[in-house]
Amino acid sequence: MSGTPPKKHPNSRPGRGQTAIGHIGARLALAALWLLHLLPLGAIDALGRGLGALLWRLAGSRRRIALRNLELCYPQAPAKQREQIAREHFGWLGRSFLERGLLWYAPADRLRGLIHIEGDVKLAERSDRPVMWLVPHFLALDVAGAGILLNQTRRAGSIYQQQSNPVFDRAMRRGRLRFGNAEIFSRRDGSKPLIRAIRRGDAFFNLPDMDFGRKDSAFVPFFGVPAATLLAPSRMARMLDMVVQPVVAQMLPGGQGWRVRFLEPWTDFPTDDPLADTQRMNAWIESEIRRNPSQYLWVHKRFKTRPPGETGLY
Repeated sequence: MSGTPPKKHPNSRPGRGQTAIGHIGARLALAALWLLHLLPLGAIDALGRGLGALLWRLAGSRRRIALRNLELCYPQAPAKQREQIAREHFGWLGRSFLERGLLWYAPADRLRGLIHIEGDVKLAERSDRPVMWLVPHFLALDVAGAGILLNQTRRAGSIYQQQSNPVFDRAMRRGRLRFGNAEIFSRRDGSKPLIRAIRRGDAFFNLPDMDFGRKDSAFVPFFGVPAATLLAPSRMARMLDMVVQPVVAQMLPGGQGWRVRFLEPWTDFPTDDPLADTQRMNAWIESEIRRNPSQYLWVHKRFKTRPPGETGLY
């Protein structure tokens, strides 16, 4: 017999030992989150900023992505100003990791006292047409979901990215759905289950501003840079006769909690031009980022997909 070990297939699954270690690590992380929910939010805020400072030093690839995104979106800003925004972003990012303990385990009454609602949160309750909540990727977007489930009765649905670790995936689903009257569908299952739910009367919690590649997307300006952007918000709203209500979530400093703004529904959206609708949507997201630049999700490769013939930006 040859002494050369067989080569592993590049797509081979982790061994049992690796899987067990991953499960144990996830359970330890969840136990830490449970303990954190016992602390005041001000303490979680301080710990989160400390974690963010550590991530700034250790997560080099994500730091570079954030700085590159800011360079593309704010080319006229001095480099020191962009770095300051990125450092602040990592502080909020660290807090967003730790405050999941509150969102997943704290009593409903405590969360109601910390989530400050502005605007018409009950629009979907009253509407005869299905409602699409349009929620950009600010770091407190999970708070928007909790605020909806705690303050209105319309059943809600959304799509989420299934996690590779099943222990963490179950915990995330349970945490997001623990107030009931909601369902989240894996992106792997496509849009059909969600569309059926909307036709039954569910509202749709829609996160419209990530790069999912060229499929069903168009290159639409985002801070002047062509960005692959899903046309689905316009197309779904038109196909299902939906009311579109923008929603923005914001972390407040210290122990003040969060602010979730439910804006007036767009009266002239959708139109019969999905591209123009998507341009309008991106312009609105830009305006919200300018209000609160450090809390947008800068560590995502928003400009990863490029038009044919264009070189990569990262």
